[in-house]
Amino acid sequence: MGVLGEWLYLIVAIAVVGVLTLAGLLTAGRRRRVEPPAGGTDVIAPPPTEGEVATEAPPEPAVATAEPLAEPTAEAPPALEKPEGTASRLVRLRQRLSRSQGGLGKGLLALLSRDRLDDDTWEEIEDTLLTADIGVAPTQALVERLRERLRVEGGQSPDPRTVLREELISLVGTDMDRRVQVTGTDGNPGVVLVVGVNGAGKTTTVGKIARILVAEDLTVTLGAADTFRAAAVDQLATWGERVGVEVVRGPEGGDPASVAFDAVKHGVEHGVDTVLVDTAGRLQNKAGLMDELGKVKRVIEKQAPVTEVLLVLDATTGQNGLIQARVFSEIVDVTGIVLTKLDGSAKGGIVVQVQRELGVPVKLVGLGEGADDMAPFDAAAFVDALLG
Repeated sequence: MGVLGEWLYLIVAIAVVGVLTLAGLLTAGRRRRVEPPAGGTDVIAPPPTEGEVATEAPPEPAVATAEPLAEPTAEAPPALEKPEGTASRLVRLRQRLSRSQGGLGKGLLALLSRDRLDDDTWEEIEDTLLTADIGVAPTQALVERLRERLRVEGGQSPDPRTVLREELISLVGTDMDRRVQVTGTDGNPGVVLVVGVNGAGKTTTVGKIARILVAEDLTVTLGAADTFRAAAVDQLATWGERVGVEVVRGPEGGDPASVAFDAVKHGVEHGVDTVLVDTAGRLQNKAGLMDELGKVKRVIEKQAPVTEVLLVLDATTGQNGLIQARVFSEIVDVTGIVLTKLDGSAKGGIVVQVQRELGVPVKLVGLGEGADDMAPFDAAAFVDALLG
């Protein structure tokens, strides 16, 4: 073929190489278009169209594990607290009061133990008693009794400590019924209405009384009738949860009487021993408070009689506490007093004053911030603590 044949073979070879090169470039371009870009978010490729084969292999079936997955279990309810009994509470009463109030007794004993009890000494004794918020009339009566018993009329004078203890116990009162009426009659629960101004520790007192009753194996329902303070309702619910006590509550700002009614109704239907009702303590005007508390009590008694009305007072407020006590005693028939914050800087004489002012006994005293820092009031234990 000569030279012409050699050129023909060369042209054909170049054409074949060009076609193969072009095909390779087209295939590489197609592959680049379906590969996801490196980095960034994942791109979900659309499903293949008819006639196109998916390039990705189908997912492998899940392999069963040797041990089946454990089913989620419901959370166990929190363990209920076990409140302290009355005996240990009274021990704490003596300990707390002897630390905080012992100065009063020591001061009086130091004065009464002087070799000569002249008029100046008796004036100092009066001042000491007045400083402790015992009040003018009780102080004068106590001083007269002490002077009479300690006056030396020949022979050996009685022991000042013994005389002071006996007279203080008599002043505080031993003839008052200090039991809290927490059970009802005719199959009804006892209904305890707890009243007092906000800030005195009213809601906390309701929770602490519930703990005392639970420790005595009584069943309890709490009524959160202080509906104007959401914090009070939540606080009471927390107290109830800690000892397994049900709390009846209503909408925020709702009718307190309606909540109280429902709480007592629940207590009647479930055979509960005691229903404790926390009430509103706003003291903007006496008439409004009287109407509200009066309505709460009337509505409750459509279900069961109110067996106790406890007035909560802050022991540190002194004369202000007495003013509040008078207002509440005119609104509802107060049957007992709960003195909170009696430890610390509180003046023990407020016990005497408030009892004389209202003619009702102090039945419970709050001794601190702990959940079980409340105890039944005992006159002898109280005086012993005052004397140190």
